[in-house]
Amino acid sequence: MIILPTIRLAAAADAEAIARMSRDHIEHGLGWSWTPRRVLKSIEESSTNVAVLHEDRSILGFGIMSYGEVKAHLSLLCVAPDHRQRGLGAALLTWLEKCALTAGLERIQLEARADNPGAIAFYQDQGYSAIGSVAGYYRGEVDALRLQKMLRGGDPG
Repeated sequence: MIILPTIRLAAAADAEAIARMSRDHIEHGLGWSWTPRRVLKSIEESSTNVAVLHEDRSILGFGIMSYGEVKAHLSLLCVAPDHRQRGLGAALLTWLEKCALTAGLERIQLEARADNPGAIAFYQDQGYSAIGSVAGYYRGEVDALRLQKMLRGGDPG
């Protein structure tokens, strides 16, 4: 029997696993910013969705997106390295994008590490366009590329 991964909103019990994935696969080389406490705060925040992609009882990926008046901000998106190239990241991102669209938002913005061409290519493949860069965005050490995807009409800036 094949069990397909599913996506659901994170529970408080997921905070530790999400934080470890962020530390190991996103924040590597920068220190640990998205600690279990910070992740738990996002889970409890009413204007933020923390989604997990899970199979059986294992978290394979997660995304954290906050919602404003006209735009959403994708803070983190991660799929465990041994589960990449299966379309799971795209499925998780689509799930979060649908939430933003349902909320009536015009666009989604995010920052990607400039030293991560794989992540930048992934977002571009999902319809995101570079709109600028931010020097030293990550702890003053690593630059970021700011990307955006329009969900509906509006000023792209």
